[in-house]
Amino acid sequence: MAASRIEQLIEDIYEFIESCKMQPLSSTKVIVPKDELYDLIDELRLRTPDEIKKYQKIIANRDAILKDAEDKAAALLNDAREQTSALISEHEIMQQAYYQANQIVSQAEEEAARILNAANKDANDIRYGAIGYTNDMLADVENILNNAYESTRTKYDGFFQSLKGNLDIVINNRKELNSDHYSEATTSQNEEVAYSNEEAHQNADGEYEFDENTFLDNIN
Repeated sequence: MAASRIEQLIEDIYEFIESCKMQPLSSTKVIVPKDELYDLIDELRLRTPDEIKKYQKIIANRDAILKDAEDKAAALLNDAREQTSALISEHEIMQQAYYQANQIVSQAEEEAARILNAANKDANDIRYGAIGYTNDMLADVENILNNAYESTRTKYDGFFQSLKGNLDIVINNRKELNSDHYSEATTSQNEEVAYSNEEAHQNADGEYEFDENTFLDNIN
């Protein structure tokens, strides 16, 4: 920042006094030209109000800037507080909403579990009841069929035994018939073979000749 005119004038006065001659026989006093010193002082006097106004304006501007900055800072701080309060309120609302939602979900899960358990119990009761009813019905049917089977078996056992006896008689009769028929056929065949052998082996004087196998062949 450049030096102000007042500061420059004060510096000029200081240099002017330093440049003045010393009074003879004195080490602290100088001989100052009065007119030149007055000129510097007059100029300083004239410059002072303008500089003061300038600095007053700068100070006023600074105060305005500071006030504006303070106002903006206060506004920002107020907004921040309001936003923080809103966020806190919103956070509390969200927490409350989450809590209520969790409560609703928990209650729904408990109710669903209760309904499911009740449904499973009812289904099991119905299943066991159906199984018991079916078992009783099948037991009744089993008893009916068993009684019918025993009654029918007792009734027809005699009939089956009678049929078996008649079948055995028929089988035995057939066996006897076939045995008699076979014996008669064998006897007739043996007689024919014996007669043929006698004719084949008869000699000139009317006698029969037999070899050692004649009767054995007929026996077989």
